[in-house]
Amino acid sequence: MTSINEQPIPAARPVIGEDEIEAAVRVLRSGRVVQGPEVAAFEEGFSRLVDDRHCVAVNSGTSALHLLLLALGIGPGDEVIVPSFSFAASANAVRLVGADVVFADIEPGSFGLDPAAVEAAITPRTAAIMPVHLYGHPAAMDKLMPIADKHRLAVVEDACQAHAAALNGTPVGAFGAGGTFSFYPTKNMHSLEGGMVTTADAELARTLRLLRNQGMEQRYANEIVGANMRMTDVSAAVGRVQLGKVEAWTEQRRANAAYLDAHITAPAVTTPPVAEGARHVYHQYTVRISGDRDAAMAKLTEAGIGNAVYYPTPIHRLKPYWEPDQKAGRTWDLPETERAAAEVVSLPVHPSLTEGDLQRIAAAVNSLGENL
Repeated sequence: MTSINEQPIPAARPVIGEDEIEAAVRVLRSGRVVQGPEVAAFEEGFSRLVDDRHCVAVNSGTSALHLLLLALGIGPGDEVIVPSFSFAASANAVRLVGADVVFADIEPGSFGLDPAAVEAAITPRTAAIMPVHLYGHPAAMDKLMPIADKHRLAVVEDACQAHAAALNGTPVGAFGAGGTFSFYPTKNMHSLEGGMVTTADAELARTLRLLRNQGMEQRYANEIVGANMRMTDVSAAVGRVQLGKVEAWTEQRRANAAYLDAHITAPAVTTPPVAEGARHVYHQYTVRISGDRDAAMAKLTEAGIGNAVYYPTPIHRLKPYWEPDQKAGRTWDLPETERAAAEVVSLPVHPSLTEGDLQRIAAAVNSLGENL
């Protein structure tokens, strides 16, 4: 039980400091508040995180996925291979462009797409593979990219939880045809709300810029059918401030994770493994609980330790996907996905944690004991 003098430790803590507030006020006073110089500067700055790829800022991570699929020409009749163990936006973006979602199983360690499962899921209608760099751990891009190249498939990286993650020195968002990032307040860096698409293809980047702005580059000279998915300059200004801090925050997250790795010893708890060559940025510190997970979470909450399950229901079991699949007689064999959904719990790892917080987290987890 939390003592009178101990405040609960939240699972996540968005940072909005004086620097962010001053940046927002500066933009508001300027009168240039939408798709202006701050957005351009944010795109240029973010490019350095993704091997100097073209960057196109939009209003959310979901919009980033949606527009990238549109720009690649993916639509009705196409299939996109997606992990079911992810946030629903990964699959929703595929549905929004009219393509069909094909779910493939995950690796137990990284929680990313299993390359063997991906290869087995490819059909003549497959147009793209969507690896999700879940929790900040890069997917197995060293194995997925050769599969995509062999079958001439686009790779759409969902890096919404993985700012500054990398595999063998290559940052996520710089592997495939395009990458997508989210700047929601609980992400490793944020812009209040927003997203980014990254690509090495200059023509694709231009198409993305058209799509986010009603299909026009010059006012009232619409070239294609587009939408309004622009980022505001207020968001971009906040994002620029956060961009200057994300590397230090990332190292703090990694140090916090290392502490928890070293000090969590409960037999019923498995700490997150890291693949060789991977730079895990710990958007979440996600452990596996063997035994009664609900009881374990209740004990942690009683001890004042924030915790959450991401994600308790795999996408293929959510109503918009489950019901059509049932009607079509379609089933998915995803044992690692089902196991992960039943076992995972995310613990606090954010950079605001103190050494005392980390000690409390480890002690609370270790107090769960052997039998849950």
